[in-house]
Amino acid sequence: MKKDPGFVHPYMPNSVPAIKKAMLDEIGVESVEAIYKSLIPDDLLYKERLDLPEPIGSEYELKRHVMGILNKNVTTDEYISFLGAGCYRHQVPALCDEINSRGEFLTAYCGDTYSDHGKMQAIFEYCSMMGELLDAEVVSYTTYDASQSVASSLRMALRIKEAEGRSKDTLLIPSTMNPEIVSQVTQYVGRSIKIIKVECDKKSGLMDLADLSAKLKENKTAAVFYENPSYLGFFETQAEGIADRAHQYDALCVAQPETASLGIVESPLNLGADLVCGDIQPLGMHVQFGGGQAGFIACQQKQEYVEQFPTYMYGIAKTKQEGRFGWGRAMNYRCSHGSRENANEYFGTETGLWAITAAVYLASMGPKGMYELGESIVQKTKYAILDLSEVQGLKVNLFGGANFQEFVVNFDETGKSVAEINGALLEKGIFGGKDLSGDFPQLGQSALYCISELTSEEDVQALKSALAEIARR
Repeated sequence: MKKDPGFVHPYMPNSVPAIKKAMLDEIGVESVEAIYKSLIPDDLLYKERLDLPEPIGSEYELKRHVMGILNKNVTTDEYISFLGAGCYRHQVPALCDEINSRGEFLTAYCGDTYSDHGKMQAIFEYCSMMGELLDAEVVSYTTYDASQSVASSLRMALRIKEAEGRSKDTLLIPSTMNPEIVSQVTQYVGRSIKIIKVECDKKSGLMDLADLSAKLKENKTAAVFYENPSYLGFFETQAEGIADRAHQYDALCVAQPETASLGIVESPLNLGADLVCGDIQPLGMHVQFGGGQAGFIACQQKQEYVEQFPTYMYGIAKTKQEGRFGWGRAMNYRCSHGSRENANEYFGTETGLWAITAAVYLASMGPKGMYELGESIVQKTKYAILDLSEVQGLKVNLFGGANFQEFVVNFDETGKSVAEINGALLEKGIFGGKDLSGDFPQLGQSALYCISELTSEEDVQALKSALAEIARR
């Protein structure tokens, strides 16, 4: 069907035919198609009409259409949820939503337009509070999410070693690492870099330090990476040993802590890590249908490290007026907004709103609130492990030891797959744990269950009762 030449698209500016013609006349072409044909090789140019529905002209009808699609989803507020694996349901103070929905924060480009000192101060305060939480002297502007923060930190390690004149080509990661982050890191660091998994103890899940030492000795390793707590929920209690071995072989140590745990857990920077990175989603961001995440990278004040950060840095400066300060970007030449293709790497800017949200969250919680958050999660996780262990046919907390927020449940003895278990739980209004059988086949039919401070005793009892009934079928 040929498009009406007089058609005015309701959501496209300058689509009025007369305005479009004036713009085309100005650049000396007869049609928009001619622009594409001059830029895109003919064999790559799609010549048919895209299979898209006609635009909905009424704002009311469009909203009704979109809501009809969205309402097919079921939220974690409607069902009891034990899903985590990188995105978590936490209590979000009303203040977070109140502040981040204000027009001056929500609608402005990237959350910090170039001369807006209010936004720059808000992001500076975020960096300052994250610095306190992490015991870090340098905290960057936000990245897209944990995956990018990990990938960028590992690329930083490669660049740092190259700048030192000791170019290296290997990164060591734990075999229990978040598979989604592994996938993105593999693509991000490039094909010339070797990513090698370090074996973990089959009983405890902890990194095998002997295997780590052997692989450090065999390879030109730029960095050793670990998670604490691990993706599978247990605490990596050998953090100092991992860092010591990395440094022994002239490699950096990069660690990913869980931000919600940092009120009760020591920062990896105080245990020998050189760079820390992760996600700030637990700090005031709701679980969403995509989005709602942002990453961080932090370190101590080492100029050679700071030079390799890919993102904005925010600094404070004195002004002519005594006692008054200004805020702005520091060392902007490092990033893609300062030197384009000559920058360390490209980064986006849309996560500035989440930096401000996390700042509001940390300010409202304070050190005592963060301690109570971590304490509550540890206690509720332990309660859930003990209670679910009473269900016949389940192996709960497969690795034993202490956990934060997540633990593995094995269903092999039930004779049912995780998919079957989760399907039966959905019928009872419960989201079961993340299915691990594809990414970790060695664990059999196992799932990763998540507990937060919002998980009630009634929620755990409902899960226990449902699993007991499903296991008996």
